Amino acid sequence: MYQNHQTGKAGENAAVLFLENKGFQILERNWRHHHLELDIIATKDNILQFIEVKTRHSIEFGWPEQSISRKKMQFLKNAGAAYQFQHKQWKYIQFNVVSITMESDRIKEIFLIEDVYF
Repeated sequence: MYQNHQTGKAGENAAVLFLENKGFQILERNWRHHHLELDIIATKDNILQFIEVKTRHSIEFGWPEQSISRKKMQFLKNAGAAYQFQHKQWKYIQFNVVSITMESDRIKEIFLIEDVYF
């Protein structure tokens, strides 16, 4: 479990830099509301962006983004709704995924899947 936590943290740190280089302004990291969590909350082009980060060291069991289950998608939607309820100034929202594949301690591939619809 500790290895997965380290991989996840490294992935989130890389995702933040990647997103900032693409013009996103990071508002929150690991935002929690009860049992719900959003990895990254950002803004770009006046749209509130909820970003799920998926990091893997291997694609043996599929690409990182393929590990997002229906249940996880529902959690993300619920968390996004809770955040938007607390921050009513945001009218437009978007869900994104940053997919990261690592090799040892370096990033092999990183890309953004924008406007994911659940």
